[in-house]
Amino acid sequence: MDNLSYISNANSAYIDSLYQSYKQDPNLVDFGWQKFFEGFDFGRGSEAAVVSAEAPDHFLKEIKVLNMINGYRQRGHLFTKTNPVRERRSYYPGKELETFGLQESDLNTVFSAGVEVGLGPAKLKDIIDLIEQTYCQSIGVEYKYLRNPEKLMWFEKRMESERNTPNFSIETKKRILGKLNEAVVFENFLGTKFLGQKRFSLEGAESVIPALDSVIEKGAELGIEEFVIGMAHRGRLNVLANIMYKTYKNIFSEFEGKGFDVNTPFGGDVKYHLGYSTDVETVSGKKVHLSLCPNPSHLEAVDPLVEGMVRSKIDFKYEGDYKRIAPILIHGDASLAGQGITYEVLQMAKLEGYRTGGS
Repeated sequence: MDNLSYISNANSAYIDSLYQSYKQDPNLVDFGWQKFFEGFDFGRGSEAAVVSAEAPDHFLKEIKVLNMINGYRQRGHLFTKTNPVRERRSYYPGKELETFGLQESDLNTVFSAGVEVGLGPAKLKDIIDLIEQTYCQSIGVEYKYLRNPEKLMWFEKRMESERNTPNFSIETKKRILGKLNEAVVFENFLGTKFLGQKRFSLEGAESVIPALDSVIEKGAELGIEEFVIGMAHRGRLNVLANIMYKTYKNIFSEFEGKGFDVNTPFGGDVKYHLGYSTDVETVSGKKVHLSLCPNPSHLEAVDPLVEGMVRSKIDFKYEGDYKRIAPILIHGDASLAGQGITYEVLQMAKLEGYRTGGS
């Protein structure tokens, strides 16, 4: 439910009864109320509560602030700044203060609900600043559909603690810039040298290259020994060159029709369908085997093949250890939403005989 403002009108006697239940046993109330009452007690400190005429009103506003925080977590991705060529469309309800029953006069009021986002008791304007930076900037995260509280808490703690803005080291920034530069220069060269030839460039999505590079580097640090990659033709040549390190000589020869003899198993296929396997060494010195599966122009046809290859290696090569090999599937937006094979593969993800530990 998008608009949870009904909580703003909650009966104070009912909330008090929830609080009394919480004091008896926190497990008697829902997880969200547990977190709120934890913050409420933290804000009060060890002093005895002093009941005043203003207390019920402030208590209800605490509920409203908590509701606002959860509203950002649930719908903040709808208000992100991810499109450089047009403004975001309008969504209702919005994220104005009035949506949550709050006013500008509340901005300098200290609320215990700030504990929920790791600030401790904090002014409303500081709470808003944190959740705005976390959920409504250039990274959108939709995760509240998850049903596992542990996973939800992991996402929230990880994102809110650094406001969804990782603090990369200088060396990491140089690595990202280098991979972006490789991707851009490669596409520019192909577009100039082989003018008019089909290549399904990665232009506009060059960030795929440093993203894949980061996944492989981090995965190797965590003990992954092999990655199997599946993708359609868009950007495949760039991945072959800058992730798989297939030589430019071989790639360019395929543009000139010299790549394969027609009598070989791959004879006659186009260059942006081809696969490749290689061993690479990461920055940290780990050796990793990479495989990019061949794929026809049926965009997602490779998905079950990748999963099957990985599962067979888990069973027969890695002795059932899911943590030593990882499948990576790269989708285009339209193909992910429009092809049934995607959902058929997803349906197998939780089946014991087919699961691969995550893709």
